[in-house]
Amino acid sequence: MGWFLIKFDLYFKKMTDLNQTDWAARSAEDSDGLIIDVRTDMEVEEGKIPGAIQCNIQYSSQFMDQIKAMDPDKNYYVYCRSGGRSAQACMLMNAVGLKNTYNLLGGISAWSGALE
Repeated sequence: MGWFLIKFDLYFKKMTDLNQTDWAARSAEDSDGLIIDVRTDMEVEEGKIPGAIQCNIQYSSQFMDQIKAMDPDKNYYVYCRSGGRSAQACMLMNAVGLKNTYNLLGGISAWSGALE
């Protein structure tokens, strides 16, 4: 039974919730990681975290196509406005085989860093 649980955990890694300090530090140090903004176009127009790629989760079929095309070996730093949609996005990303997803707790509303 123990072997099965270890195998299951390695294959279906869950997202990791990170506060702003940890999320910012990890994403800055990760030269191979990608920052994913799952907000709407109107929200992104108000500003986004530098370097973020928009993948609007509200366009579900397009979002699924985008995440299925992502590299499963990369790390993904995901955020939305308050952390709810990004948590959902991380779970969907995990479900399609993206094992390393990091959710920004509090979303961009909690962000005190630079915006572009």
